[in-house]
Parts: sequence; structure tokens; C-alpha cells
Amino acid sequence: MEHRSLIQRLIARPEFGPLVLLVIEIAVFWSINHDFLSPQNISNTLAFTVELGLIALAMTLLMTSGEFDLSVGSLFGFSPVLMWTLFNSGLTSLEVGFVAALLVAAFIGLVNGWFVTQLKIPSFLVTLGMLLVVRGTALFVTDGFPQRTWSAEGSWLAEALVGDFFIGPFRIYMSLFWFIAAAIALGYVLTQSRTGNWIQAAGGNPNAARARGVNVSGVKIGLFVLSSLMASLAGVISSLRTSAANPNSGTGYELEVIAMVVIGGTALTGGRGTIIGTVLGILILRVMRNGIVLIGVPGLAYNIFIGAIILGMMALHSWLERRHQAGT
Repeated sequence: MEHRSLIQRLIARPEFGPLVLLVIEIAVFWSINHDFLSPQNISNTLAFTVELGLIALAMTLLMTSGEFDLSVGSLFGFSPVLMWTLFNSGLTSLEVGFVAALLVAAFIGLVNGWFVTQLKIPSFLVTLGMLLVVRGTALFVTDGFPQRTWSAEGSWLAEALVGDFFIGPFRIYMSLFWFIAAAIALGYVLTQSRTGNWIQAAGGNPNAARARGVNVSGVKIGLFVLSSLMASLAGVISSLRTSAANPNSGTGYELEVIAMVVIGGTALTGGRGTIIGTVLGILILRVMRNGIVLIGVPGLAYNIFIGAIILGMMALHSWLERRHQAGT
């Protein structure tokens, strides 16, 4: 009976469904095209996974608190444009430009949080407006053209963020270690710390949380700042890796990131979140994008698969939760 109970608890966990789906995905794509698990393809998939993954990790905490941030995609494109504009104009070094981009991103997150918590405007509307402001600023500054970049070779910043090396046939970027560190740190915060309890309480029942002395507004503002910072960092990493700074970069990323978080098992209504599930959700969508191209499916069909996965995973999460509440 204890063994059965353990299996039931495992199946009831929100991470179980995403794990099964990921394994099935890998098996199907590999069976159709054995190059799917080649060292080069795995290396390329991980390189792209990290950048969106950083945003998704922060979004997990924010959505657990009951809020959304639709401005992350625009910040992904804006921050590199700002960094390279400051550098190309001779006003700052690349490293100072990087810090300036992070500070501006933090300010944007602060503004988002203030509007949501103090003016009581839904985060969907606030961050949608900020998306337009930030994206519009990037397009205005650059006249809609990619920003001129210089080679960052030899810069300690570039080496620290996107320096690469080989482990056997696998090409590994330093950004992967930043992603792993962020996942471990935020996972600990969410599940093992007092702050994590505050985040879940703020999303589950904010009035009860306030009655227990939780600074719900402060928690949410801090998470909006974190979300903006991670989007800015991800954009800079992408820019340094590709030697490009396009003001249109990150278009649509906000919805893809939310999909990753939701597929991973974080509740849309707040109060429950899982970093492990989000990591699985990140891998599911990035493996899907890579796999459908390798097996010859047109890349434009990607959104069809995303929508189907979201609907399927929501149905599965709902079914598992009902069984768990029923005690079966």
C-alpha cells in the first residue's frame, strides 16, 4: 500500500505530465531522424533553450504570485540595443553599457510593479502597455534597423556570459551554467524559503497573506523587477552570442514563455508554481521547435503544436488535480 501511495503521489505531481511528454517527444523525434540526438544538434538546442529559459524561470515566480509580464519580449530586444548604442557612441565601455541596460530594465520592472500594486491596474494591461512603449522606443532609436555591433571577442563580459568550450563532441556555452544556477537558486527560493511562502500566499489568497503580515505589494514589485532583469540578461546573452542587436528581437517571446510555465504545471490563477516543471516546459517547447524542423515539418506550423500541447497539458493537469482532490 505504501508503494502504491508513493506512485500515486508521483503521478499527482504537476511535473509528472511534462516529464512523460518530454520523454515521448525525444523518442518520437529520434525514431524519425537519428540526427536529433547528435552532439551538434543537442548543443544547438541547449544554446537556444537557455535564453528563453532564463525569462521563464523568473516568470514562474511572478505567475505563482498571481501576475503576468507581457513586456519581457520587448525588453529582450531593447536591452541589447541600449547596450550597443551606448558602446558604439563611445559613451561607455561594453561592460558599463551592460550594467546600464540592466538598471533601465530594473526601473521598467519597478514601474510595472508600481502600476499593478499601487494603481490596482491588472498586470495584463500594464505590461501590454509597457511592451508597446519599450518596443516602440527600440524601433524609434534604431529607425527599425538592427543596431551595429562590434566583435566582443576578448571582453571578459562576453567570455563570462557566452564563452564556449567543448566537452568531447558537445559545444557548451557559459550561459548554460547561468541558467542552471538561476534554476537552482529560484527553485530554492520558491520551495525552501520564507520568501517562497510569501510568493505562494500572495498568489493564492492575497488578503489572507496581508492579514498574516506579508508585504504582498513589495513581493510583487520585487518579482516584476526580477522578471525584467532576467529578460534583459537573456537579450544581452543572445546578442553577444549572435553578434546582433535587432530591435524586433523577442517578438512573441512573452507568450511562448508563459506557455512554457503553464505547460510545466504552474497555476494560471497563482498560488502554485514549480521551477522543475518550468524547466521541463522549456525543454518541451524547444525540443518541439528543433524536432519538427529536423523531421521536415514546416517551421510555420510550430504554433499549431504549441497550442495543442497547451490544451493537452491543461486537460491533463485538471484531470490529475481532480483525482488528487478525490483521493484516488
